[in-house]
Amino acid sequence: MKKDENKIENDDRLIIEQAKPVEKAQPEQPEPEQETAPEEQPSFKEVIEQQATEEEAPQSSNLTLRQILGGDLLLKRFIRDQIWVIMLITLFTIIYISNRYSCQQDLIEIDQLQKDLQNAKYKTLSVSSELTEKCRESHVLELLKNNEDSVLKIPNQPPYIINIPE
Repeated sequence: MKKDENKIENDDRLIIEQAKPVEKAQPEQPEPEQETAPEEQPSFKEVIEQQATEEEAPQSSNLTLRQILGGDLLLKRFIRDQIWVIMLITLFTIIYISNRYSCQQDLIEIDQLQKDLQNAKYKTLSVSSELTEKCRESHVLELLKNNEDSVLKIPNQPPYIINIPE
């Protein structure tokens, strides 16, 4: 048991020793003089320009998936120069899609209205045929015979025309 405990303590020491931060030896740099002339220090604009050109250093000519997914593609100067064109194309694409959707909705509504019109025509035709059937002379005579309290009778004499001189 004591051997196991000693082994565990030695392992803990080993882990602690491995976990200690390694101090890097840095070369000694002379401290900058505090009385430097402002002409020697680059301006803020120059520093920004220098950083921008450092970021734009030419990389490999072929694109890798890692560069695309990492966003390195968006840092390229060409993309940054053409961002307004890309946004304009995106806007036109959105307008195109919305216009197409609107047209499809209109076509669906037109089809529905044509079906409604066709149904209305069929209904009008059927009602018209029913009315024609009920207005026939034979049907009217049959209704008069069946209805005994009616004062209307079938005339025995043919109709005659009265001419009025002008």
